[in-house]
Amino acid sequence: MISNYKKDFKSSGKKYNYYDIASFMRTEKQNIETLPYSIRVLLELTLRHSATDSKMEQFLESFVNWDEKHENDIPYKPERVVLQDFTGVPALVDLAAMREEVKRQGGDVEKINPDVPVHLVIDHSVQVDMAGSRQAFAYNVEQEFRHNKERYTFLKWAQNSFSNLTIIPPDTGIIHQVNLEYLSAVIRATQGTERVAFPDTLVGTDSHTTMINGLGVLGWGVGGIEAEASMLGQESYFPMPKVVGVKLTGKLSATATATDLALTLTRLLRKHNVVGKFVEFYGPGLQELPLANRATIANMAPEYGATCGFFPIDEQTLAYLKLTDRSPEQIQLVKDYADVNHFMYNVEQDNNRHYSEYEELDLTTVCSNVAGPKRPQDSVYLPQLPEQFKEYNQIPAYPVEVEEKQFKLLPGALGLAAITSCTNTSNPEVLIAAALIAKKAVIAGLKVPRYVKTSFSPGSRVVTDYLAAADLQQYLDKLGFQIVGYGCMTCIGNSGKLKAGIQEKLTAKPYPLAAIESGNRNFEGRVNPLIKDTYLASPPLVVAYALAGTLNINVETQPLGIDRQTGEQVYLKDLWPSQEEISSIIHRFVKPQLFSNNYNDIFQQNKMWNKLQAPPSETYHWDGASTYIAEPNFFSTAKQEKLTELRVLAKLGDSVTTDHISPAGFIGQQTPAGHYLLEHGVAPADFNSYGSRRGNHEVMMRGTLANIRLQNQLVPGKLGGVTKSWLTGEEMTIYDAAMAYKAQRIGTVILAGKDYGMGSSRDWAAKGVLLLGVKAVIAESFERIHRSNLVMMGVLPLQYLKGDTAASLGLSGDEKFSIQPLGRRAHVQAINKEHSIEFDVKVRFDAPIDQRYYQEHGILPLVVKSKLEG
Repeated sequence: MISNYKKDFKSSGKKYNYYDIASFMRTEKQNIETLPYSIRVLLELTLRHSATDSKMEQFLESFVNWDEKHENDIPYKPERVVLQDFTGVPALVDLAAMREEVKRQGGDVEKINPDVPVHLVIDHSVQVDMAGSRQAFAYNVEQEFRHNKERYTFLKWAQNSFSNLTIIPPDTGIIHQVNLEYLSAVIRATQGTERVAFPDTLVGTDSHTTMINGLGVLGWGVGGIEAEASMLGQESYFPMPKVVGVKLTGKLSATATATDLALTLTRLLRKHNVVGKFVEFYGPGLQELPLANRATIANMAPEYGATCGFFPIDEQTLAYLKLTDRSPEQIQLVKDYADVNHFMYNVEQDNNRHYSEYEELDLTTVCSNVAGPKRPQDSVYLPQLPEQFKEYNQIPAYPVEVEEKQFKLLPGALGLAAITSCTNTSNPEVLIAAALIAKKAVIAGLKVPRYVKTSFSPGSRVVTDYLAAADLQQYLDKLGFQIVGYGCMTCIGNSGKLKAGIQEKLTAKPYPLAAIESGNRNFEGRVNPLIKDTYLASPPLVVAYALAGTLNINVETQPLGIDRQTGEQVYLKDLWPSQEEISSIIHRFVKPQLFSNNYNDIFQQNKMWNKLQAPPSETYHWDGASTYIAEPNFFSTAKQEKLTELRVLAKLGDSVTTDHISPAGFIGQQTPAGHYLLEHGVAPADFNSYGSRRGNHEVMMRGTLANIRLQNQLVPGKLGGVTKSWLTGEEMTIYDAAMAYKAQRIGTVILAGKDYGMGSSRDWAAKGVLLLGVKAVIAESFERIHRSNLVMMGVLPLQYLKGDTAASLGLSGDEKFSIQPLGRRAHVQAINKEHSIEFDVKVRFDAPIDQRYYQEHGILPLVVKSKLEG
């Protein structure tokens, strides 16, 4: 009986009930101390929900000898959902469309409301339109509202019309930092006469939701459509995960930062292959690792490929809750619950704990490094960085004129240097280190070359407060690192135009300029489409390389500039602050009151947001002329079409990311999306970004598979969203070809290599291909989130059997494909004039509910159907 595991404890004089996971383990003759902490969270969730939902009880058996049950599916029903606006807007548009569909069928529209608390943080829309100026922040906010008024009005309507939804206004912080500093309670409790305490769990529509793992909270990023399922009370399923235990020993050196550690772990864990696995950190090194450093590491979980990068609750967790001014009662609840229900980390039990696989890192071995030029797992030690540019040795200098000064740039010269949000800006150590480097550089008279576009976008206003209190922001300002906004800016592709003189010339004549940023993603073309090579680095290194004006330098042996007073060369070691300097400033200026003052006022900080008017209503009043918000139709009742005579829309190689598939960044005039906007009277200056227009499916489907770096093997030698139409034999845009196929009622298929869909959890990577008419994707392997998204949009994910590839099977891409699903496998026939190729593939229905999602044409029609029947 589940009720046998229900116990109670007291905290701050109040009685709380809880579900005792140790009692369950003892009943099953298991030792709780052997269980990884992340698996304990899943066990508690399943145990607690089994008390009210009997179908959950069957999954408890999977936790007995859990490491032998990786073929078993387990449920995940998180307690809350966090959204950012790029992915959150389309999620709420879908909810509004679902209300419309329920209304059409005569149902109660109020059944379409979030069933769990949902927080949407508006943080992905602000762009670096202006930088290097005191006016930059105000100007960028003004532009943000000018470009996004329709979207923001829709969000205001959603806030006023949906229950259980909270909107965090724009220009107040980035989702992950707000989640870490404010939203997460670590341990939550129901209210009323019977209080039940339980661990905080969540999903988010941003892959870096994993940042919250640093706080001992289990959560990860999902696609917007999977998040909608959680919002609407649907549990998701996934196989019992393997857990890779990463033992940390030693202590970081004075010159190694949290970013250096995160990049080192990213390389280590990518090499280990943790894709689809949980990573859990343990060992004596934890006590030397502050919460902010843990958050930086946890943030990078998508980059090392793990579902999550989990740190258990310990004294560092409690210290961080005190720092961020959580209430004493809440902090005590976290401690008491973690103690009584075996969630408090116990280093003495490390040798007893069982993990599926093991890794180890001695923190003393971590050295300064950057990662690039295209993948976050490709870390490079600083002395080796010049080697990265040897391939450009024969390329001549690139003359440019910037701010009335002539430059002859060489490969590796910086077009962009950005201290940008989420991975690092929640970490006072690296930000204060960057500011101290700036201070010493300014005192020495060093300047950033005029051709480098510099910017600083913190993750919360708390950062501004402590840098101002320590009188350090002024030095960042003097080097051009003025505040440009509080949001995910450069890292997501909202970097804006490069400096005048460079932007125009690079557009006409490309050249291998570089960028350096303190973010987590550097896939080709992501940060800025005109930048060739992008490197990830800590904020202090961003400042250092900005001073140098190039990445083609060994900053350990070559000077960054000349001291204007002494005439002596200035090296990085001369500018680098000591750990004592950094710690002293943190101790003096990073205070709990800064956090409480900021977050107590968070809903009043943006006056422009508060002025927006959007009265509540049962359904949204769709504006047919809007190019931002449109009602999508995902509710077709047609029978599932047969998968016969499908044509290949695109034949792709390995590591095709969701950045390649999903629309992102700015919209070009000559693209299908650009043509659509021009036809609807939108001036090019008002195109905004794809991310800002995610609520309009007409724009988004035109931008799907349109990335300028996409390499479609059907048109060898060309880059971009082009393909060969098998109807005419002509080369054309993928969108135009897809529409021609749809007009002839011909379905399409995509062929791909390894790791198809790696990268951010973008729902439009699945929605877009569905609307283009893609019926199936055949790949060598899939990234977890994208595979799930395809299924939930009714697109069939198929995986070649071991040893098979498009090349080994002789597939050229001009064949007609017919697919016959046969349970867990499908039979494929590919025919052209020269050959008929037959082979089997694995049907990637990984969760118990996947078959039903596919049969019901996706999760949205399924949920509407269940709400109407309920």
